[in-house]
Amino acid sequence: MSNAIYKPYIVGVAGGTGAGKTTLAHILFEHLGEDRAIRIAHDAYYRDFAHVPSDQRAQINFDHPDVLETDLLVQHLQALSRGETVFIPTYDFTTHSRSYRTLELCPRPIIIVEGILVLVEQILRDALNLKIFVDTPPDIRLIRRINRDVEERGRTPESVTLQYLETVRPMHDSYVEPSRKYADLIVCGDRDFTIATDLILGHLYTIFEKK
Repeated sequence: MSNAIYKPYIVGVAGGTGAGKTTLAHILFEHLGEDRAIRIAHDAYYRDFAHVPSDQRAQINFDHPDVLETDLLVQHLQALSRGETVFIPTYDFTTHSRSYRTLELCPRPIIIVEGILVLVEQILRDALNLKIFVDTPPDIRLIRRINRDVEERGRTPESVTLQYLETVRPMHDSYVEPSRKYADLIVCGDRDFTIATDLILGHLYTIFEKK
């Protein structure tokens, strides 16, 4: 079968922690369906820190671009574009290490990639056809981050707040916020996504019909 059939349209969804990136990506994916789209979280490509003593892993700056294996993500996007199946890593956020399990992804016409640093590195930006930045006020993002990390990752509110002040906010100011200039579309993350999703889906359905 011709590789041209699989040449995907790749959508990048970026924004600060707790901005609503995952929510927007999920809404888009749910509307498009598994036959049209796949989702890839940039977070899945965190480097494996299993070799680092457990009491030191929490001190790693997980909001810096260097802790992500972005080159591997780009390789996987290129493989999907060639019509190949890929096996992406899975990450255990409670232990700060990669799981032994991988996730099998088959080529689809539309690929949604989401993460705080998706628009930071040119090698990944160049792989994207549509670049979206979700812009949300800092106080709302912090509250969402605390709620998520406490409920899903076994953290305490105090540890989340400390991490936010020491690394998350400085890295947001240094990398995430400046990357919004590369976005084709900026979406407000503190309100309903209905208008934004209607606009994006209309565009993606047009792309899908062409494919």
